[in-house]
Amino acid sequence: MEKLPAYSVLMSVYEKENAEFFRESVNSMLAQTLPTDDFVLVCDGELTPELDEVIAELESRHKCLHVYRIEHAGTGACANYGIEKCRHEYIVKMDSDDVALPDRCMRSISAMAKHPEIDMLGAYIEEFDSDTGKVLAVKKTPLTNSEIHRYSRRRNPFNNQTLVYKKSMAQRVGGYSTIKRCEDYEFVVKMLREGAYGVNLGRTLVRYRVTEDNYKRRRNWANTKAFFHVRWRIHRSGYSSLVDFLVPCALQLFIFVMPSKLTGFIYKKLLRG
Repeated sequence: MEKLPAYSVLMSVYEKENAEFFRESVNSMLAQTLPTDDFVLVCDGELTPELDEVIAELESRHKCLHVYRIEHAGTGACANYGIEKCRHEYIVKMDSDDVALPDRCMRSISAMAKHPEIDMLGAYIEEFDSDTGKVLAVKKTPLTNSEIHRYSRRRNPFNNQTLVYKKSMAQRVGGYSTIKRCEDYEFVVKMLREGAYGVNLGRTLVRYRVTEDNYKRRRNWANTKAFFHVRWRIHRSGYSSLVDFLVPCALQLFIFVMPSKLTGFIYKKLLRG
């Protein structure tokens, strides 16, 4: 088998993260069949003693883990800081509470190495109940570059937990913005708008942890305002039409005002996949 190129893992963590979920997430990336020699972990502000204990333990056992601590800056700023610190061209993004399957990086890096025109790659995620471990659903995404471009005018065409991208392309577009929410969607659109070639693999590579808070956050007014804000920014940039702006915003507003017990049902039936 031809030797695959090296890659960096990029993750950020902040004080509200569950220490055991965080440990499981990091370990899932350290146990990849294609291991990394550059795991960049950005700590966003002061962490809890439990999180610091996990980091100290992992750092002592894994020389590839490079820990950086910055003042509380938010997800986008942490990602930008981490991009600068990553040593390799391929950057594998990972959330601090999800679980990567063992072959995630091997399959992702292999696909990008075989097709060097790919600038950004994702895959499906398997949603699971955090309390029971039960599989709830598989969230699928559009596969081809043309499908991704069409889909992206209204919604994020990538599962952020599975994203791999070229460092040079991310830097060319200016990285992530520092908006408080939805920065991942805006980043993807910036990449696509500047000519990035995107692909999704039609298989599950990451398990996404679902808790009671997931659906509650969808009804949070701050989250709803951020949803509107980022789509308006995308529309104003000329990337999407007014209809592309209005349709998802109307659905999000409906979710916000409807009874909370229906939020999960609507999400599962209309917004997943």
